[in-house]
Amino acid sequence: MESWIIALIILAVVIVVLVINAFLSMRGVNMLSETEFNQDLRKVQLIDLREKAQFEHGHILGARNMPISTFQMKKGGIRKDKAVYLYDQNGRTALRAARMLKKDGHKDINVLKQGIAKWTGKIKSKNR
Repeated sequence: MESWIIALIILAVVIVVLVINAFLSMRGVNMLSETEFNQDLRKVQLIDLREKAQFEHGHILGARNMPISTFQMKKGGIRKDKAVYLYDQNGRTALRAARMLKKDGHKDINVLKQGIAKWTGKIKSKNR
C-alpha cells in the first residue's frame, strides 16, 4: 500500500515539474491571433516552418521557407535584433522552433495561433 502512495506522489511531482517547465519555456514567446500577426508582417522575419511542397502550395506573402526538418541547421541565419514571426500548419511545430530560438537568445518571438490552416489573409502560391 505504501509503495502505491509513493508512486502516486512521484507521478504527481513529475507532472507538476513538466507543466512548470513547459510554462517557463514559453515565456517570451507571443501567441498571436491572425489580426495581431498580420499587423507588422513587412517589418519582421516571417518564417514558414512547413516542408517545401506545402510552402509552394501556398504561403503568407513575404515568408521565407525554413522547414522544421532543417531548422536546427538553418536557424543561425535568423537575426536576433529583429522580430521573428513563425508559423506552420496548425501551430504546434512553431512552438518547438520558438523554444529553439529562445535558447539561442532571440527576444522577440511570435507564433501564429492555429497556424496557416486558419489563415484568411492573402496567400501566395507558385501557381499564381
